[in-house]
Formats: sequence, C-alpha cells, structure tokens
Amino acid sequence: MVVAYKVTVFTGDADHRSTFQNVFITLVGTDDRSEDTKLRSNFLFSHKGKGLTFEVKCAKPIGALLVIILRKEHHDWFPNNPWFAAKLEVKSPIGDIYQFPIYKWITDCKEHYFKEGSAVIPTQDQHLIIRTCWENDIKEQQGLYCWTQDEDGLPFNMKAGTIISLPLDARFYITKDIEMIYTAAKAITELKLKEWLDWKDKWTNIEEIQYLYSCHRTQISAFPDYVHDHWKEDSFFGYQFLNGVNPMVIQRCQSLPANFPVTDGMVFKDGKQCLEDEMKKGNIFLCDYKILDGVKANIIKGKQQYLVAPLVLLHRTPDDKLMPIAIQLKQTPAEDNPIFLPTDSEWDWMSAKTFVRNADFNLHELSAHLLHTHLLAEVFTVALLRNIPMMHPLYKLLMPHTRYTLMINLLAREYLISKDGVFTKFASSGGEGMFTILRRALSSITYRSLCLPDDISDRGLQDVPNFFYRDDGLDLWNIIYSFVQGTLSYYYKNDEMVKEDYFLQAWICIPTVLNTVDELLKFVTMVIFTCSAQHSAVNNGQPISEQQSVHITCGPDSAPYDFIGWMPNTPVSLERPPPSRKGEATEATLLDTFPTVDTTVNGMAAVWLLSKHSSVSEYLGNYPEQRFTDDVPLQKTKTFEEQLKSLSLKINERNKHLELPYPYLDPKVVENSVSV
Repeated sequence: MVVAYKVTVFTGDADHRSTFQNVFITLVGTDDRSEDTKLRSNFLFSHKGKGLTFEVKCAKPIGALLVIILRKEHHDWFPNNPWFAAKLEVKSPIGDIYQFPIYKWITDCKEHYFKEGSAVIPTQDQHLIIRTCWENDIKEQQGLYCWTQDEDGLPFNMKAGTIISLPLDARFYITKDIEMIYTAAKAITELKLKEWLDWKDKWTNIEEIQYLYSCHRTQISAFPDYVHDHWKEDSFFGYQFLNGVNPMVIQRCQSLPANFPVTDGMVFKDGKQCLEDEMKKGNIFLCDYKILDGVKANIIKGKQQYLVAPLVLLHRTPDDKLMPIAIQLKQTPAEDNPIFLPTDSEWDWMSAKTFVRNADFNLHELSAHLLHTHLLAEVFTVALLRNIPMMHPLYKLLMPHTRYTLMINLLAREYLISKDGVFTKFASSGGEGMFTILRRALSSITYRSLCLPDDISDRGLQDVPNFFYRDDGLDLWNIIYSFVQGTLSYYYKNDEMVKEDYFLQAWICIPTVLNTVDELLKFVTMVIFTCSAQHSAVNNGQPISEQQSVHITCGPDSAPYDFIGWMPNTPVSLERPPPSRKGEATEATLLDTFPTVDTTVNGMAAVWLLSKHSSVSEYLGNYPEQRFTDDVPLQKTKTFEEQLKSLSLKINERNKHLELPYPYLDPKVVENSVSV
C-alpha cells in the first residue's frame, strides 16, 4: 500500500538567495525510510512565511518520523550555489505533523541529516540515526568554525581572515550588508561633517565645537541636549560613573588606597565631616583606572598623545548626588602629580576632569565594550557552534544570541583595532597601547564580574540611589534567569544529567566544569545577559541613531542624549601632557589639550557608527527563527516576552519623571546579540 507524506518547505525571505539545483529528501522513521525523492528546483523564491508543499511516497508507513536527509543535486553550471533551508514540516498519512527547524545554508552536495525539532540531550536514549545526526553536525561545524588567536594574551577568536572566508551562516543578510556599506561610506556625509574633515587646526573656542556639534545632531538630538548643557557640572561628572556608558569602574571605598593620599582637610574644609566616618556610612566611592598605568600613548599624525591612569574619589551628598571631591591623574604620588580638588581654579579642576573622561573613554571602548561584550560573545559563539549539535536545547536557546557576532567582530578587527584602524588612527590608546589594555583587562576578568548580581555586590553598590544601570540590569538579569530556568529545567531534571552531558561540558569556558543544574542556569543567564543587555548598556549610550529613537520614550522636558557625541565631555584623545602643577590651566590650555578638529570629526563618526542599529535588528525576546518545537519552551518564550514588555513599560514610566532618562536597558532597544 503506497502512502504519501506531505512535505512543506519554507526558505526564508528575500535576503536568503535561492538555488538552481534540484533538492532531494529522504524521510527516516522508526520502522523504515523513504526513497530519495526529488523536490523540483526553483521553488525557493517563495516569500517569507509561505511554504511550498510536495509529496513523498513510500511503499508502506515508516513509523514515527525521526530524521530527514537533504541533498542538493550536483550541477556543473552551479556547483556550489547555496540554498538557505529555513524549516520543513512533514505531515504523515495519519495526520501527525513533524517540524524540522533548520535555518542553515546548505552550500555543498553532500547529505545533511536533520533531526525532528524536539530538543534532546545525550543522556536520553536515542536511535542510532539521531546519534549520526549529532556526529555529522559536530564534524561539519568544527570544520567550519576554527579557533585562532590573533594577538597573544587576547581571547581566542574565530579563524577568518576576510568576510568571504566566514561561513554563510555567520554573515550579514543582504539587507544589513548593504546598510553597513552605505553607512561606512556615508557616515561623514550623514553627520554633515565633511567640510570639517580636512581641518587639522586646533580648536580656538568652545563655540566652534558647539557649531560642529549642531551640524551632526540627528533627528532625536535636535531637542535640548543635556550633555552639552551640563558637561562642566560636577554632579553630571559623577552621574556618568553610574549611568553613563561605563558603569563598570565605580566601587564603594572602605579604605583609601595607599597611593591616593587624600586628607580630610583637602575635601572637607569646614571640618564637619571626615573621610573615615563617611566611608563607614558608605558615602565614599572610588574609580581607579590603574589598568591604564604605564600604557604607551599613541602618536597621531606625528604628534604625541597622552593618556593617564587617574584615581577619582566621589562623595554621596545628603541630596543623593555623587560629587567628585579629589582627582589624582597618575598612580604614583609625587610633587608633580598633585591631587586636584573642586576648590582649585575653574580650569585646573576642568582640566583634571577632562583627563579622567578621556581615560574613561579609552577603558570603556577597549575593556567594557570590546572585550567584555564583543570578544567574550565571540568566545561563547564559537564554542557553542563547535561543541553543541543543533538539536540540543542549549543550541536552540543560545543561537539567537550569537546572530552577526562573528561578522561584526571580524569588521571590528579589520576597521577598528587593526594597524590602520580607526582606534589606531584617532584614539590616545591606539596602537600598542590598546593591546596592552586588552591584555590587562582580560587578566582581571573573573566569573563573578560577568554575573551582574555578584558584580554589584562585590563593588558594594547594592543601595546606591539613582543607579539605573543596576536597577534595570538586575530586572533584566532576573527575567532572563527565569526564562533560562523554565526552559532548561524541562530538559535537565537533575544534576547528574548536567554532569553526563558531554556536549555541554565541552562547551564550557568559564568555569571549566558545571556540576549542577543551578550552575548551568546561572552560566547560561550570564551568556545571554552579556550578549544582549550588557552590550546594550555599554554601547547604546554612545550617539543614538534615528532607528533607536523610535523605541525610546522620554518625558516632556527631557530628551535622548549622547554621552560621547559632545566631544568636550569625552575626548577620544588628548594632545598635551597632564598638568603637573596647579594654577597654570586656562581655557586656552584646555582647548589646546583637546584633539584637533579632524581627529574630533573622525572620532565622532566612528563612535556614531558603533551605535547605529540596523533595520534588521532583532530585539530581546523576539525570536523569528522558532527553533524550539516543544510546548514547554514555547510557553516559556511567551512568558519571557510578556515580562520584557512589562519591564519596558516600567522603565518608560520612570523615565518620564527623570530630568535625565536612562533608556539603554529598555528591552525595546536591547538587541538579542552583539551585532553592532
């Protein structure tokens, strides 16, 4: 008796090209398998969401469907024409529906095995054909994704010298590709900065910088700009350590470092307070940039640049402001390394704060941004692709959080931190210095520092008021954890299943082994948080593009803002050495310390590009490639989406009442992955 199985093929959208080759399919069930059946070519021009259905006939029922085998027919004219297989659905003669979420490019004419969509772990009993799927999948992935280390002392990364050497699955879709080319070519023009590009002179007054700034403001920053208006204020200087682009340096100070000899008489001249008492009350905070100590500063266009390793002491005032009370610009106390105070002259104090802001920019871009999100996300991604088969629940859970990461990092290595990259050309830590910083930063990373609740606790910041990075970040961490717990606990019923999952253990990088379900849940939460929320926190506070603006709601008297777009608040480089004596700084010396006009313009354009989102961005909780087919993880995904929507409403409601909104961890602007 001949029975017919209906096979519906979905091939993605216009960004996924078709194939001119015939495709063959074999159905493998618990009892038998079908003959190799040809699906006619040219069916792959279907629109997104619409599939085409074919019949596969068998001499008898083959039992419960386990696996499909897909193969492209060899064609002399198009031997390697790629085909993107999104998903397949197979309907049995008795009405059972089997789903096969694939979402992969098939580039050769070999047989490719795909298990039915329910997720499994290796401790569960499996048919031999499914183990064949595992083995084939891992073997193929390990051939495509190889480790290398471009620089000694830096994290290992994907081995790919050029974009063309990346597997198709790791590359941008055509739409994003076109946008990136357009953006790279037109950034200066879009920012209306072209006329400034060849101006190699120094700034002569703040009004010139103001004119430049007004030229490049985007649609959303046409509102009054808070950063521009408040950059000189001590309260805003202190605020940025909590809610700026780099909230990773500040920590509660319980005792002064030996190399920072601040006295009560320096900071509390009225004698009504003392440092020891204020530290006991938890009101003193320290930002220590010791990682920058001795870093070789860049030379830009033949001119020496300068980079310091400051220490900053801050005091929480009774009205809950965080005010800087002392700044030492170099690590070793000395006569030519004075401690600057708010009571010093206006330009002495402003000069000291400017060197701190430059140090913060360089540490932020290289450590908090590049290393802690981009490079770590790449480690997680390559380890996942090399060690976890696609039918594994961990693969299904984490793949959306790896989207575009390998491609964007390849571009970063090529255009940002390469010999001729933007950072090398225009930042004070460019060149040899940036690799020194990256190596030092990597050696200081701990597992606890990557887990937000632990990191906040270790830095003593649990009860600091108006710390929106912490508040929104912990909310996101808990929501992500709940999602991970609900999903993975469905598959891992006990600790033994975690220990015995050799795919999982092969994937782990930090720590080196997982022994319990709880350890697994925390680790996976950290990975997702790093690739999504943490990257958003340290990336989206750079200049915001119009595409981000549609997601951000602010109060009637506030506006979205750029921390780095207004150069005096965050200069990318400095061209005079730090002051060695007090009483010599003036407005003229500060302007002469700022980078030249062309360096400023290039720095602004580079940072603007770093934060420019794509029209094909996927935001947290939005998973158009539905890899899970089991009811429980599908329901947990819906709950995840609902919790994220509730958090977004909560954040937007709070922001309406803030003079300065904090939108960077609103789930509406948090991308699933490090893709920009």
